[in-house]
Amino acid sequence: MVRAAPLLAFAVALALGGCDFDMRMQPKLRAQAPATLWADGTSERPLPKGVVAQGDLARDAAEKKPPLVTEALLARGRDRYDIYCAPCHGLSGDADGIIVQHGFPAPPSYHDERLMTAPASTFYDAITNGYGVMYSYAARVSPHDRWAIVAYIRALQLSRHAKLADVPDAKEHLQ
Repeated sequence: MVRAAPLLAFAVALALGGCDFDMRMQPKLRAQAPATLWADGTSERPLPKGVVAQGDLARDAAEKKPPLVTEALLARGRDRYDIYCAPCHGLSGDADGIIVQHGFPAPPSYHDERLMTAPASTFYDAITNGYGVMYSYAARVSPHDRWAIVAYIRALQLSRHAKLADVPDAKEHLQ
């Protein structure tokens, strides 16, 4: 019996060595196939509440249409800009944020002629999809807030080149 134990262990090891325990051999449910695992008999599960399909046309259309610029939108844009954009782009849009001061590559200044004349969708797309070393903020910033940031960037750009004549009641506020 003592001599049979090593022989039995060797036989078991040899038999298990031939088994293929990788991911290709696991049981799985195929899409839209019948399944007895759930009471409704299907392999498809209902979508969780609030799920939005990727490529949803109505959402895509809403993202392409900027909202009306108001004081509230600009205030929201400044708030979101200070949180998400200022670390790299700087508070005034000069590409001198704290991250840049610590050695990260500087983004272009919002006051460059190329970005002054760029359409608003350029900024929206960069926030959504990323650009260069800037990663996408689509998961962090809602479409409405992206447009608010774009409106605030435009305000930064316009403020750099504003003249007192552009704001007729500014003299009253300054005195």
